[in-house]
Amino acid sequence: MNRCLRPTLLTLALCAALPLHAVADSVHDAQSPTDLAEVRVQARKAEVSPSPSGAFGAASWKDAPASINVVSRATLDDRHVRTLSEVARQDASLGDSYAPLGYYQNVAIRGFALDTGTGYQFNGLSTTGEQRIALEHIAQVEVLKGEAGLAAGVMAPGGIINYVAKRPDEVRALTLGTDSEGSRYVAADVGHWLTPRFGVRLNAAWEQPHTYIDHTDGRRNFYALATDWLISDRSRLQVDANYHTSAQRSASGYQLLGGSALPGRVDRSQLLGYQAWQKPVAIASTNITALHTYQFNDAWQSRLSAGHSRSVIDDNVAFAYGCFYAAACADGSVPGQFFAPDGDYDIYDYRSPDDTRINQQARAELRGRFTTGSVSHELSLGADVLRRTVDKRRNVNEYVGTANIGDRQVPQFEPSPLQPGPSVRRLYSRQDALFVLDRISLGEQWQLLAGGRHVRLDERAHDKRGNLERHSRLSRFLPQAAVIWKLDADTNLYTSYVRGIALGQEAPFWTTNEGTFLAPVLSRQLEVGLKHSPVADLQLGAALFRTSQPFQYAMPDDSSAGFSFVQRGQQTHTGLELTANGRLTERLQLTASASFLQARARDAGTPAYEGHQLVNVPKLRANVHLDYRLPQVEGLAVSGGWRYAAANPATANGAARAPGYSVFDAGLRLQHEAGGRPLTWRLSVDNVFNTFYWRDTGSSAGDYYLFPGAPRQARLTVTVGL
Repeated sequence: MNRCLRPTLLTLALCAALPLHAVADSVHDAQSPTDLAEVRVQARKAEVSPSPSGAFGAASWKDAPASINVVSRATLDDRHVRTLSEVARQDASLGDSYAPLGYYQNVAIRGFALDTGTGYQFNGLSTTGEQRIALEHIAQVEVLKGEAGLAAGVMAPGGIINYVAKRPDEVRALTLGTDSEGSRYVAADVGHWLTPRFGVRLNAAWEQPHTYIDHTDGRRNFYALATDWLISDRSRLQVDANYHTSAQRSASGYQLLGGSALPGRVDRSQLLGYQAWQKPVAIASTNITALHTYQFNDAWQSRLSAGHSRSVIDDNVAFAYGCFYAAACADGSVPGQFFAPDGDYDIYDYRSPDDTRINQQARAELRGRFTTGSVSHELSLGADVLRRTVDKRRNVNEYVGTANIGDRQVPQFEPSPLQPGPSVRRLYSRQDALFVLDRISLGEQWQLLAGGRHVRLDERAHDKRGNLERHSRLSRFLPQAAVIWKLDADTNLYTSYVRGIALGQEAPFWTTNEGTFLAPVLSRQLEVGLKHSPVADLQLGAALFRTSQPFQYAMPDDSSAGFSFVQRGQQTHTGLELTANGRLTERLQLTASASFLQARARDAGTPAYEGHQLVNVPKLRANVHLDYRLPQVEGLAVSGGWRYAAANPATANGAARAPGYSVFDAGLRLQHEAGGRPLTWRLSVDNVFNTFYWRDTGSSAGDYYLFPGAPRQARLTVTVGL
């Protein structure tokens, strides 16, 4: 009997849920041994694109004229990566951008914070960034660095992070884990081809994280299902769905003392503003994607895809913010949006339940190859529509008391008696787009890429009472062009030019024009890169780029608030990226990257804000990680890593900087068999020397925060093959 048709309990349960016509097709195929063998080969074929969201068609890493990094499943497992902030550690071009523990996190690429509405994708389709992405069902995380208007339309110019789901396979594995704080972790990965034409994969995880910050222990549950249906030899349908819930108190960030000095008495275990009545932040998210491909012939393929992403956030926090009510700030001599010079800070009862974000996208694409004379073409063209809505209730944000960062125990205050208001539609955004990209091969050495995306945006923003606050309409063509020169079989040199567009930012509440959304901004990027692959398992890359867009900031003036939020001058990021990924020898694997980045503003009208590095953009980041399989003990591997960041600006005038830091990590992996079952033990120790450092000086809603890096943490997991 064929192994795929054994009547296991999993097989019977899932077959009962299949459409009757799908079962009939499978039985018919099983009667033909020749056809069945051919289909099984197709079923195992990997279809993971190295180019996030198809930004460059079906191009390989070397043929994509952009800086792309792929974080593999093995890396996620070996280094116990479970959060977005931990993903950012794997590439020097990434950094945290307001990534508090216990809340959804955001990162910056090339110094630009990603737009949570369009900067994140699941299987190449837009997903809400306001969720805690689970990684148990992810095969790889793709990072497309730089302007990607062709791939995502209206977006921040930093880039895109695309999560690619695991595909069905014959796998049964159970992972148990804990850490030095006493966390408990269980994950299951079960896949099976029910028939030669229909496969499923289930991933589930249950975790009770215990953290290094007091009062922030939490819980989460995660379930994901992936299916592949080979409808025919030419047609395939892939569907992925996942559901994730989490509950955990969020940790507020520190702020500069008096707006100019770093806090000097920092206990990383203390939860700023802790109040016993503070409820955890609860986040529930659902993500669904479907992709249908049809191969007309060897040259042409159609791709129809659709995605739905929904995140519901019950935001509850005793929020440590500013010093408007502190004695040291009462006379107005100290900016109220920072902590007081003596370390006093205000505590706010902030509650915003049922904060609902929904992204829905549909795309139709045609990919094909043809020739015109001696010139060959690889063409991608299509259309998509993206709809995004944000529904929120009128929040509670009330001052309840003042504490100090030196308090061993935070004073307890009464919560606000106010209650959140009714839910209203705060944002409706729709993008309609047509896109085309033609890869033109001129002989063996030269390729030209030309194309673009025409975007029509219709967006309405409303205030807390549902009144129309802004209606933005725009229609733009975002061009993309590149030239690739194949120096030899192992080396490509490219240059590219891309234009993009991003929505204007919202003015902070402490500015004269608070709540105002500025006009959309155009961005431009020029990039030159080199990609070299001396052997099949080693990739070396270098990219030199320059990205610019209008500078958006709170400009000091003589207005009643003292600041007005404006677009003035240019913000320009110029940088060099170096990467090396792969095997140096049969036993030694290297992952390394470095980012040299100058980010400055010019002609902004405020001389004190110009001529120095912008906030939360270190000039240099680097990381190196080595993994070595010991020849003396079969199945045993050791690893070590180094992460470095230069001094990080924390104020717009460059007067305060978080010091640079070096952090060292280590790991151990042992693979063996016990009772005929494979076991993999993984031990990782992050921040081996328990270094104190500020990992993030990012901003949220126009305010700047400081987040300390985690102390030494050890994690242990064992994965058992069932």
